[in-house]
Order: sequence, then structure tokens, then C-alpha cells
Amino acid sequence: MINLDGNIVQEENASLSVFNRGFAYGDSVFETIRVISGKIMFWEDHYFRLMASMRIMRMEIPSSFSPEFLEEEIKEIIEANDLATSPARIRFAVYRLQGGYYTPATRDIGYVISAEAMENSFYIFNDEPYEIELFKDHYVNSGLLSTIKSNNRAVNVLGSIYARENAYDNCLILNEKKSVVEALNGNIFLVKGKTIKTPPISDGVLNGIIRKQLINILKKTEDYELEEASISPFELQKSDELFITNVAQGIQPVSKYRKKEFENKVAKDLLSKLNVKARLG
Repeated sequence: MINLDGNIVQEENASLSVFNRGFAYGDSVFETIRVISGKIMFWEDHYFRLMASMRIMRMEIPSSFSPEFLEEEIKEIIEANDLATSPARIRFAVYRLQGGYYTPATRDIGYVISAEAMENSFYIFNDEPYEIELFKDHYVNSGLLSTIKSNNRAVNVLGSIYARENAYDNCLILNEKKSVVEALNGNIFLVKGKTIKTPPISDGVLNGIIRKQLINILKKTEDYELEEASISPFELQKSDELFITNVAQGIQPVSKYRKKEFENKVAKDLLSKLNVKARLG
């Protein structure tokens, strides 16, 4: 079942026009949301990031788009797919209504919400081998547009193909200044001693939900020192640990980058703290 503009319809009936602006111009933003037994994880952060993304894209935000209304829309599609007592992954996409070419005929929007089952209720630590490499064929630009989740994901798609063709589990993306920005599917953190470093939003980093949660956790602990600063590719092999964060996986430790093999002690510790925070809401 799919929620199409507030109407619950069968997946085969949830059709969009070939002139849809999300398809024609990438004129769309989206959120990937984790729901556990009907409870939306980190809902406030998702809601405000979605609103910020729509404003950056100069979309007209409907007056009905309150946190309560959208929460009910998500819960309704969860129930329609019999996932009310199961872990689920939600994709909430907002697109500008069709009309016009590069210049839209309207700023009004439509939306689609889909749901699929997930295996685990909370984040499970994955210590399987996980090798990464740099993707240097294309770069992301440091700036506001790179911080939102839009349908313009060409670099991520091409990087993912490159990773698969070369038997890597993931790749790191660079910006135009040749600084490490993020992984293909999440934010990157580097551990050196007691210092945990992650690139700043100003480098063109996706404003990740789990990134924000971890930063808040790190600011409240004396075990580690957080540093938000640009990361040079040369720092990667000098670090003790690397790990990737996103809403679907939580924390994914990196085991190998080129000739360097990494530990995963800090990643494991932070994942337990993240699960506690998720349980508490």
C-alpha cells in the first residue's frame, strides 16, 4: 500500500505522470525514516529537516503540514501495510507539482509515502569485513544544496556502481576542495585516539539525522572529544577507526581502506549509546 497525497492506494495503482517534476528535473526531496512498533525514530529531526529542505527548494509548504498531521500520515501507511508492530523503513518523498520547464508553473507540492519491513527493531553491530575506497570521478559542491536529501543523487548512483564494479562495500565522496565529505549512503566519522572528527556541514555534508544524534551524544560525554573540521584523504590511513552513519544501519564500521585495517571499539561503544537514545525517543 502507498500513501499518495493522503490517499491509501494499492502499489500498482500509485502512479505518477511521466511529466512529474521529480522525474523530469529532480525537483523533489525525501526523508528515509525508521519506525519501530509504530514509533517514529527521531521524528522531530526528520520533520524539521524535511521542512528546511522544502524551503531551500522554494516549495510551498501546505498549512496542513504540521508535525502531528505528517506523523499520522506515516502511521496510517504503517498500519495499512501491517507493520504496526514491526520495524519498518519509510520513504517520505515530496515533489513539486508538474508544469513549466526549469521555471516551475507552481510551487505547490504533492507527496508519496511508502513503507517496507526491516529485520531488526534496533541497530545491530556489524563487524563483517567492510572495505571502502575514494570515488574521485565526480565531486559534490560545498554549499546548501548538498546538505539536503533531494532526488539529484547522480554522484551517489555513479559511486555505487563504481564500488560494485571494483568489489568495494562503499566509497567516500570528495567536494571540489578535495576534502572528504561523506560516504555514498551516510556521514563519515574518523577516530584518532580520543578525538572523533567529522566534516562540517559547510563542506557540503548531508545534514544527517544519525550524524546529529551522535554529535549530541559526544557533546555530553567526557570519553571522547568531538571535532567538526574538514578531513583530508591523507588523514584516513592515519586514523584508528572509520565509521559511517545513516538512519537505516545506525553505525557501520569500516574494516579496511587501502592497506590500512581499522579497529571498531569506538563504533561499538557509540552504537550502544545510540540504541539507548533511540529507545528513550
